[in-house]
Amino acid sequence: MTTPHTPPPYVPGHGLLAGRTAVVTAAAGAGIGGATARRLLEEGAKVVLSDAHARRLKESETELAAEFGAGRVAALPCDVTDETQVAALLDLAVERHGRLDVVVNNAGLGGTADLVDMTDEQWDKVLDVTLNGTFRCTRAALRRMKAAGAGGVVVNNASVVGWRAQKGQAHYAAAKAGVMALTRCAALEAAEYGVRVNAVSPSLAMHPHLVKVTTPELLEELTSREAFGRYAEPWEVANVIVFLASGYSSYLTGEVLSVSSQHP
Repeated sequence: MTTPHTPPPYVPGHGLLAGRTAVVTAAAGAGIGGATARRLLEEGAKVVLSDAHARRLKESETELAAEFGAGRVAALPCDVTDETQVAALLDLAVERHGRLDVVVNNAGLGGTADLVDMTDEQWDKVLDVTLNGTFRCTRAALRRMKAAGAGGVVVNNASVVGWRAQKGQAHYAAAKAGVMALTRCAALEAAEYGVRVNAVSPSLAMHPHLVKVTTPELLEELTSREAFGRYAEPWEVANVIVFLASGYSSYLTGEVLSVSSQHP
């Protein structure tokens, strides 16, 4: 028996995405992207992983290919600030598997700096990866899905800081609020050709990188705000992404789902 303060049992796959091809950005490692790639595979999809870190990406590809089969897993390093690399990533999915059904835009970059101390370079870097990168990947996905005429799904990763304020996070909050607005506008346009665009908005999902860049005091404070008194496991966010990618959300578009109790 679980309590609100302990994670629930891991949910097994049910074949919700059998026969589909998905691309996931920032999918190397133990965070939301890696958990999403695994969940998509567990639900029957073929998955193309990408990440800016080539070594970690290769490790993830090798691990998942050994578990799910080399024919279902491919990987290509991708810097989402480079339009040519974004195009090559999505084209690989079509070349390898003959179709592109799902694109999960997980790439994002944070940081902490008060606005009075923030440099233009800090602001620009966070915005270029987190917002502009999501724009580039969404644009490339919609172009291909529209041309194919077979529908499709785009799921973006936003954040609760796009709704609420947090000290030292002006650049990240602005970027994530932009991701939310981009999602809503893109959804209205893409509905004309049968493509759905939605976003998830996690609050605190724990992974090793977060521990490295966040103080224990801030993690404790953020955890105390959560309704369950604990942080989310990355796979709990990935479950919502799978729902948005699947036919269970066929009439849902332009929505930002809070994976948290912290929607304002």
